[in-house]
Amino acid sequence: MRKPELLIPASSLEVLKTAVIFGADAVYIGGEAFGLRAKAKNFTPEEMAEGIAFAHEHGVKVHVTANILAHNYDLEGARAYFHELKALKPDALIIADPGMFTLAKEICPEIDIHISTQANNTNYLTYRFWYEQGAKRVVSARELSLREIKEIREHIPDELEIESFIHGAMCISYSGRCLLSSYFTGRDANHGACTHPCRWKYAVVEETRPGEYLPVYENERGTYIFNSKDLCMIEHIPEMVSAGIDSFKIEGRMKTALYVATVARTYRKAIDDYFESEEKYRANMDWYLSEIAKCTYRQFTTGFYFGKPDENTQIYDNNTYVNEYIYLGITGGIVKTAGQVCARIEQRNKFCVGDSIEIMRPDGTNVPVKVIAMYNEQGEPVESCPHSKQVIDVCLSVVPEIYDILRVENK
Repeated sequence: MRKPELLIPASSLEVLKTAVIFGADAVYIGGEAFGLRAKAKNFTPEEMAEGIAFAHEHGVKVHVTANILAHNYDLEGARAYFHELKALKPDALIIADPGMFTLAKEICPEIDIHISTQANNTNYLTYRFWYEQGAKRVVSARELSLREIKEIREHIPDELEIESFIHGAMCISYSGRCLLSSYFTGRDANHGACTHPCRWKYAVVEETRPGEYLPVYENERGTYIFNSKDLCMIEHIPEMVSAGIDSFKIEGRMKTALYVATVARTYRKAIDDYFESEEKYRANMDWYLSEIAKCTYRQFTTGFYFGKPDENTQIYDNNTYVNEYIYLGITGGIVKTAGQVCARIEQRNKFCVGDSIEIMRPDGTNVPVKVIAMYNEQGEPVESCPHSKQVIDVCLSVVPEIYDILRVENK
């Protein structure tokens, strides 16, 4: 039985390090161009080099997205980009477009190529086609059931890997190939500039009655007919493993370090528990479900994995996230300030001396603590930190460790 890789997204160098420390086997990141998350912070070449080095030091792989659907004007820039990546030596490139695939094979044949879900990979002949071209892995289309994935596994070479999403936002469009954003705003989702029109509120207009908006479904909040729930398969890891999936992929290359730490840590423990014993995995299910609900999400669904989804897969009454915890910062080391042992953190949200917050540790423990004192970069005591990001020293009732996450319940 294959133990699957846990593949975690990273929007920045800070989030990459968080993913590595909190349990990822591999991370996937984007450069400043040619990926499908142009609005993410993404990585400069220098940050990418540092991130790859950090991950490799911890035995974690790095996959780089280059999965746009390229136009002619993209190709020369892509050629230069692949030369940069050749020098940086990531472990894999994630590609959807045959032209981009051709360039990658030509310029950096030593780097594995993974075929993106954007390529609409829905049958075993497609998988075998990409294998014969030299692909190492194919990412399954989100529209596949576990039964279909298992059938694909039975009809492809053992060495060809299957990667499938296990958690995160779902796209309304087939394999993520959306035209709504481009049509409404001129921002092309297939070039990484999606404006997420599936989360907007819509109404019907009868062509002879312009200006008369007829709601498809009405309540006090409006109608969100395209808005999907988020995928969550934490309760179905045995079925995912049984289908022959080699890599469990978390969606979320625009998410915070808190989201990444929460999801990575929870799935890491669930996978490890299952491979220790199914009894342990079942016994800890309440903990997994409790923890996974502490990051932002839009209610959960199992997507297409158990057949065609029913109407409960959509969220018709709002487009907001559930957000039970607030990310306060990540510890970057222990320092002595004014004779006290403090954690140096890069702060993300406001909190004050006297507040009760929580340390979230990579080993799965959550430690409630009180903020005893805070000092700014000049070593001066402060009673609270502003909303804007800054480095501060925070003395807590329990000394944290490097890379611990600080969070507080969103009341």
